[in-house]
Amino acid sequence: MHDFLNYFQIADADILIRIIVSIILGSVIGLERELTNKSAGLRTQIMVCLGACLFTILSIYGFSTAVTLYPLGDPSRVAAQIITGIGFIGAGTVLRQGFTVTGLTTASTLWIVAAIGMACGCGKLSIAVVSTILAVAILVLIRIFEVKIMPKNSKHLRKIKISFLCKYEDYNNIYPILSDKFPDIIEFNQKTVDDDADIIKINAKIISEIKNPVIQIYRELEAIKNVYSVSVKEIFD
Repeated sequence: MHDFLNYFQIADADILIRIIVSIILGSVIGLERELTNKSAGLRTQIMVCLGACLFTILSIYGFSTAVTLYPLGDPSRVAAQIITGIGFIGAGTVLRQGFTVTGLTTASTLWIVAAIGMACGCGKLSIAVVSTILAVAILVLIRIFEVKIMPKNSKHLRKIKISFLCKYEDYNNIYPILSDKFPDIIEFNQKTVDDDADIIKINAKIISEIKNPVIQIYRELEAIKNVYSVSVKEIFD
C-alpha cells in the first residue's frame, strides 16, 4: 500500500511539473502577442498551451486501463484531435477585408503553442523550451527584419481615403501640412459644400505603410488647426 501511494506521489509531481511548464511557455509566447496587440493574446495562448498539455497527459495516462482491456485501441487519438480543435480556434483569428488577409500569424502561433503544450504533456520539456525560444525569436526578429531591412512592397501598403471640411481661406495653409504628413497622395479633389460659410470639402486618397493606419491618420488630421468633420477609412480594391 505504501509503495502504491508513493508511486502516485511521484507520478503526480511529474505531471504537475509538465502542467506548470506548459503555462510558463504559453505565457512567454502569449506576452509577445499581447504586447503587439493581437487578438489571441496572453490568456488565449496560455489556455491553448495548458489545454493541449492536459489532453496529451490524459491520452497517455487517462486510458491506461482501457488499453489493458482493449489492446487494439489507440488512446493517442485524443492527442491527435488537438490539431483539429486548434484549427477551429485559429480560423476565428483570420480576417479577410478585400484582398487583405490578417491574423494568419496569430493562427499559426496558436498552432505552435498547442504543439508546445503537447510536448510538455509528453514530458519532452527540453523540446518544448527550445521550441518556445525559437518561436519567440522568429516572431520578434522577423518583424524587425521586415520593417528595417526588407524593401518596401505592395504587401505592406494600405490605401486610405480621407475627407474633411475646412474654410476656403484656410486651405492654402492646410494643404502644405497635409502633403508633409502624407507625401504619397495619389488622388486629391475639393468641392464647395456651403457657399455662405465658404466651407469646402477635401477628399484625398493616400498610400500608407502603417499596419493599422485609420486611427493614427484620423488623429493626425484632427490635430491640424481649422480642420473638422474628419473621416478616414481604408479602401480595399
